[in-house]
Amino acid sequence: MQIWMTLILAVQLLSALSMIGLVLIQHGKGADMGASFGSGASGSLFGATGSANFLSRSTAALATVFFVCTLALAYMSNVNTNRAAGPAGGGSSVLDRPANAAGGAASAPATGAIPGAVPAAIPVPAAAVASQPAPAASK
Repeated sequence: MQIWMTLILAVQLLSALSMIGLVLIQHGKGADMGASFGSGASGSLFGATGSANFLSRSTAALATVFFVCTLALAYMSNVNTNRAAGPAGGGSSVLDRPANAAGGAASAPATGAIPGAVPAAIPVPAAAVASQPAPAASK
């Protein structure tokens, strides 16, 4: 499954880069199409209007490939997530999973703590207090 995801991701990246290049090559509707391939539109590589159709159809084909690759990657990612969750559940959405499932710190307050309350005193270990030097007397 990992090989397919890598292959689809490579195709998606190549189609995205090719689509960027094709969009940058194209000219606007008001621009002279012959300017892309020489001075005369009739003597261009694709004919008077052939380049516009070829470039726009190529861009549309690459956009379709990009869209299909995106859907395939999303589907395969969802399938992998459901397999990893197992039959016990865990949810198929990122929002259904607990926040500390990935090893991060829990964001919930400690048991019995009131959210937003300021602690009265911060406990300091006795060893830390004994190891500090006594304050110097001021003159």
